[in-house]
Amino acid sequence: MDTEKQEAGVVVAERRGARLTLTINRPQQRNALTREVLAALRDGLARAKADGDVRAVVLTGAGEKAFCAGGDIGQMGAGETHSLAAHEARGELAALFRDLWELGKPTIARVQGHALAGGFGLAVACDFVVAGESATFGLPEIGVGIWPYMVTVPLLISMQPRQVLRLMLTGERVSAAEGRALGFVTEVAPADRLDAAVDALVEKLAKAAPHAVALGRTAFYSVVNHDVEAKLKMLQAMLSVNLALPEAQAAMAAFMAKRG
Repeated sequence: MDTEKQEAGVVVAERRGARLTLTINRPQQRNALTREVLAALRDGLARAKADGDVRAVVLTGAGEKAFCAGGDIGQMGAGETHSLAAHEARGELAALFRDLWELGKPTIARVQGHALAGGFGLAVACDFVVAGESATFGLPEIGVGIWPYMVTVPLLISMQPRQVLRLMLTGERVSAAEGRALGFVTEVAPADRLDAAVDALVEKLAKAAPHAVALGRTAFYSVVNHDVEAKLKMLQAMLSVNLALPEAQAAMAAFMAKRG
């Protein structure tokens, strides 16, 4: 089996047979999303799309504490909130979602620990979510005066709208088992069987006819994501407005002070 692994960076790409694994490599920051992480993930997906031998892509996070804790609050702070560059950068998560949906190949989120905020959205933007028994999911943004705008589209693909709204309004966290019941988790596995569960799914997916998969998967997302461009642009604009509100500025400043 051919194996290839790039040098460590904010995202580590490892090719093993027909599978490409992209690992967010910021365990001390709970694999929070920065512009650099988003760019590296997008680059990895572009390479996977161009490589005919890659039949499935797995997204995961380094360490055991978090798949991804969402956006890095430090990059959302008061110093950048009002700039055009900051507004445009907020569209990178939406661009990553598009890359996943337009990949033409199956994607799997391997989730251990926390999948929160944008990390929750990243997980459910994948075709499958395979979670460890101790994994938790949530949208805690409301606690720092922000609404989870950008993840709305992938969440609405994954569960009933009222359940999405409940998680957005309350900020509560749900277990992997509840995620399975709500429909956004595909499979729950014990920690020592998580990789085996992912491997088994990759093996099954790799047997499917690649061109039929590419065409059918594209058709699926064209239907469920009807008019998605307009929705994502609106959500991006609303996020920029929300971040400029005094209550959001104060809550983020308090969060950063507490973390520091």
